[in-house]
Amino acid sequence: MKKVGILGGTFNPPHFGHLIMANEAYHSLGLEEVRFMPNATAPHKDVHGADASQRLMMTELAIEDYPQFRIEDFEIKTGGVSYTFNTIRQLVEQEPDKEFYFIVGGDSIEELNSWHRIHELADLIQFVGIGRPGYDAATDFPVMMIDSPEMHLSSTMLRERVAAKRPLTFFVPEKVEAYIRKEGLYGPEQDAPAR
Repeated sequence: MKKVGILGGTFNPPHFGHLIMANEAYHSLGLEEVRFMPNATAPHKDVHGADASQRLMMTELAIEDYPQFRIEDFEIKTGGVSYTFNTIRQLVEQEPDKEFYFIVGGDSIEELNSWHRIHELADLIQFVGIGRPGYDAATDFPVMMIDSPEMHLSSTMLRERVAAKRPLTFFVPEKVEAYIRKEGLYGPEQDAPAR
């Protein structure tokens, strides 16, 4: 069985914290690849500042120099509210030769009990947890924790930096920052605080 990591999220915008999480999981678990999977509409978050196609483009730009990463656009193509259970069930059916590892940060680990059909989802995949500052990653579900540098970096903070006309240098890949500037994303006239 080929081992494939999946890092889902809004990626609004994608940042180096996402890349580090994916890379640590890739090397720690000997994964064949890590797929970045932007959601269409997140069940737990309001997405402001960039639409689905812009978030997909930013994610593609963020990972394009790293051959171990690729885009999984299943949820964007499907549209609607993106429930991880529905997505993983489809991927497992389509790719029976793969073993899927779903990478989650400490903040998401603490919220697993609120996920749609979480017990069934936990039977389909292995959760891989990466610590995040300010979260103890407590859960009743089986999560394989891996060591990774913990970064106090969030997409919310980055949107707020853009709205305040502050640079994103060293927070996001240069291509992502250039795209944000070109598209005029996350400006002060947009709703920056939503996570």
